[in-house]
Parts: sequence; structure tokens; C-alpha cells
Amino acid sequence: MNKYKQTELVKWLKKQSLVAKYWLYLSILLGMISIILIIKQAWILSSILQSLIIYNIPREQLFTKFILLIYIFILRAIINFIRENVGFISGKIIRQKIRNMVLNKLDQLGPIWVKNKPIGSWASIILEQIENVHDYYALYLPQIYLSIIIPIIILIIIFPINWVAGLILLITAPLIPLFMILIGTGASDINQKNFLALSRLSGRFLDRLRGIDTLRLFYNINNEIKSITNATEEFRQRTMQVLYIAFFSSAVLEFFTSIFIAIISVYFGFSYLGELHFGNYDIPITLFSGFITLILAPEFFQPLRDLGVYYHYKEKAIGAAESLFELLYNIENPLSQLQNNEFIELTQPLMIITKNLEIFSHDNILLAGPLNLTISSNQRIALVGESGSGKSSLLNVLLGFLPYRGSLTINGIELRDININNWRKQLSWVGQNPHLPAQTIIDNILLYSNNVNIEEINIAIDNAYLTEFIQYLPEGVNTKIGENASRLSIGQAQRIAIARALLNSCNLLLLDEPTASLDIQSEKYIMTTLNIASIKQTTLLITHLFEEISSYDQILVMSNGLIVEQGTYTYLSKSKGAFSNLLSYYTKEI
Repeated sequence: MNKYKQTELVKWLKKQSLVAKYWLYLSILLGMISIILIIKQAWILSSILQSLIIYNIPREQLFTKFILLIYIFILRAIINFIRENVGFISGKIIRQKIRNMVLNKLDQLGPIWVKNKPIGSWASIILEQIENVHDYYALYLPQIYLSIIIPIIILIIIFPINWVAGLILLITAPLIPLFMILIGTGASDINQKNFLALSRLSGRFLDRLRGIDTLRLFYNINNEIKSITNATEEFRQRTMQVLYIAFFSSAVLEFFTSIFIAIISVYFGFSYLGELHFGNYDIPITLFSGFITLILAPEFFQPLRDLGVYYHYKEKAIGAAESLFELLYNIENPLSQLQNNEFIELTQPLMIITKNLEIFSHDNILLAGPLNLTISSNQRIALVGESGSGKSSLLNVLLGFLPYRGSLTINGIELRDININNWRKQLSWVGQNPHLPAQTIIDNILLYSNNVNIEEINIAIDNAYLTEFIQYLPEGVNTKIGENASRLSIGQAQRIAIARALLNSCNLLLLDEPTASLDIQSEKYIMTTLNIASIKQTTLLITHLFEEISSYDQILVMSNGLIVEQGTYTYLSKSKGAFSNLLSYYTKEI
């Protein structure tokens, strides 16, 4: 990673800390209070030893100082405990902010773009990589300021006592950060490679786990086990490289710190032997001055040593921030500009017109088009065609999930000029793989519906034929469905999504094979209900059930991304064209 990129990422990481700046300030303040207590502790301890050894004062007369020393020990422990919790809170607040930024970005990009990457890689970004910036905010960032403030406070105490010891500390202090930077160079690159390896490993493992039945069917389990084993070994080696840098840098810093403290010890040793006669401002050297200096010398270097240890967290955070920054700022959705644009209120009948509409993937691959069609208000249109002919692409561009060229207007307003969130409120959608984010059945049914009464809810439940299985559940509509609707079959989840769509009043109903996961009997019941519901608003239906679309106003036949035929069911079935061929094919399949 080049220096410019690294600097940019550090600035971005620091910018995110503003949301928790008061917690970070509190962490720094507690660190300052802690060092003041340490100085007071060292002062009392040195005074006690001076009194006992040099002045032979009885221990009973020093009882108050012993009690005060115990109180300081306890207070330091409390302060350190509070500071650890404050650091955790600040890190948690910032992680929540970054995670919300990532989730909002993914929401802008849409499900089509998200599906282009393995689910495991998203899990790595949203969980592991965001978690890896925690220690940067909880530990490293406050330590930067404390590594400057604490040595200055200790120098202010030591210089009036012995200027030689103060000078030794002042000269050797900058060497610690220098060694830290030299050793830490390249650590962020190793961390970034480690994150990429983890992302690939997560994606590969989760995808293979989800497709284990297919792998077993084709007797490919052993090959995948070897592949995952090799990827795991590669990740282990990269992790050990990161740990090697962390332990090596700590060991080097400890070594040089010990050398610098030893220099001060040697100076005081020769001073007590009478070989050195400078540093005490022409005042005889005392046990108090030597002892307090030797107690505070490790505390002088401790913030710098901690910074050296935490420097690894900085490199770790930079490695994690690279992929986060790339996602948040360098990946653009062609529809992401629809944030402050025109709001649309459909007070007049809905009219959708496309002219030379070309639909593209996020990789700029043509999926469908050019398309020229007009969809009038309350018109029911069926889309038919072979798999991959562009039907779902047309629905996804209307949902605002795919970029396009040409013209796509809603009541005369170009879709790219409409606020996309406002437009989606006018829509209702049921797809082949329903998404049920709420915990219970009833919460998923009411997800987008407001101000509905119990009678309307019961009608929607009955029309979606949910009663057939809800009546056997112990808690009825309040039954928890589990994560990703794990307690339901796909067909049951599909019925809940259909009930949700029936309850949600909209101006445009988009149906993408809404009965694909249902049995034949339920399929016919649901299609009858949807056909009745489709009369209430404009409806676009993708289906292979040709007998259910005979009453639709218009049928569009798609092939290779183009509309090759359009007309009524009666006209197309007699034309002996593409629709007639599809009709014959699916009739034979049935």
C-alpha cells in the first residue's frame, strides 16, 4: 500500500472517531489521572523508604502514609477499570456507525449488486473487518495523546529532582517511536492480505456449506475438503506473520526500554558510590531522588511501549479500512444519485413509458434491451419467456436495482430523476425467494402496512391460504419463524410474502414467479387470489402458468433480452409465434 493511500485511510479512521469524541476525551483524562496517582504513589513510597532507611523513623509514625498508599492502589485499579469500559464504549459507538454506513451503502447498491459477491465475503466485511477497527479507537487513538502528555508530566517532576536523569529520558524517548515505525513498516500490507484471505476463505466455506447437497450428489466432497484445507493453511501462515510482527515489535521495544532504564540505574549507582558528582544542582544525592526517579522511569516509557504494542492495532485497522473505504466511496451505483431528487406523488393514473431502454448489470453488461413499451394505469401485463430472457431484469430496473440507458419515465418523469426511496414506496413486490426479516409471522405480514384493521389482516391471511398451516402452530400468527425463516418451508414463507403484498396498498404490483415454491393446488389458489388483487393496481407478472394469464390485458414475450411478441392471450395463442411455442412446451411439461 502506498503512503498516500495509507495517509488517506488514517484520516478516514480519525474522522469516524468524531461520533465518540467525548468518550475518547474521557479516556485520555482518566489516563492522565492515573499517571498523577502513580506519581503520588511513587512520591509516598520514596518518602517512606527515605524515612525508614536514612532517618530511622519508626514504622508506627508512617502509618498514615501506608494507608494513603493503599488508597491510591485501590483508586488506580478503579480508574483503570473505568477507562477500559470507556474505551470499549467509544469503540462500540464508532463500530456501530461504520456498520450502519456499510449497511446503508449495501441498501443503496441493491440486492442485485450484493449477490455478485459470496455471502461469506459480506460476513467478513460487516463482522470481522469492522470488529478489527475496535482496538484502534479503544486503545491506540487515546494512547497517541497519552504518549505525549504522560512523558511531559513525568519530565516536569524529574527535572527539578535530577537534570541528568531528565536529560537521559528526554534524549532516549524519541527512539522508541522510531523503532516502532521501522518495525511496523509493511504490517498494514500483511494485514490487508490477511483480510483478503479471510474474506475468500469465509466466502468459499459458506458457499460450499450451502451447496453441500450438490457436492455430495456429484461426489466432489473430497476435492472441496482439500481446497478448503489449502486455503485454511494459507490463512494460518498469514496470521502467523501478523503475530510474528506483533511479538517481535513488542520484544524489541521492551529490550530498548530496559537498556534506557539501565543507563539511569548505572548513573545513580555511580553517584551513590561517589564517582559522579553532577545532576543534583549541587545538592547531595538522596535515596528519595534516586528511588522516585527509578520508579517513574519505567512509567515514562510505558505509554510509548503501549503505543508500540497498540501500533499493531493501527496497522490492523488500516488493513481493514482499505476494503471498507473501497466499498463506501469507490464503488458507485448508477442509481445512487437518487437522493435529493424529485419526489413523485401519484395523484394521477400511473403511466410507465420506455423508449430504447437498455438494462445493464453493475459490471456494465447488457442484460436486456432496447425495449419500447407503454404500461397504462391498472393494466395487467404478463411477462413470459425462457429463463434468462430478461424478464426479471425489467422488474429489477423498475425497482431501481439496475442501471439503464435510454428512457424510462414514470408519469413523464425520468426514473433516474426520482427519489428512489420515494418511488419504492409506490411498489409492492413478491419474488421467488421471499425475505422475512421480522421475528414473527404477523410482524412480517405487517412489515410495510400501517393503519390496517384486524378484518383486513384476516382477509389477507385467508386469501394467501396461510390458515392451512397457521392453525396447527402453537402460537398461531405470533409464532417465531427463526433466523432466515428457518422454521418454515419455502412455500410457507412464500405465502407470508404474498399476504404482505396483498395487505400493502400500492400503485404498482411486481410479481416474479410468486408461486414458484408452492404445490400445484396451492399454486392455483394463490394465483386466483393474485389475479383478483391485480385488478386494484397496475400489475406486472412473470409466470409460466399460461392458463392463469388468459384474462390479462397484455402479454409480453421476451427472448434474448428483447420483446419479440406482445398482445392478448387470444391473439398470441393463434399467431403460431414465440408465445405459441412456449405454450406448447409448458403444456407438454405439465
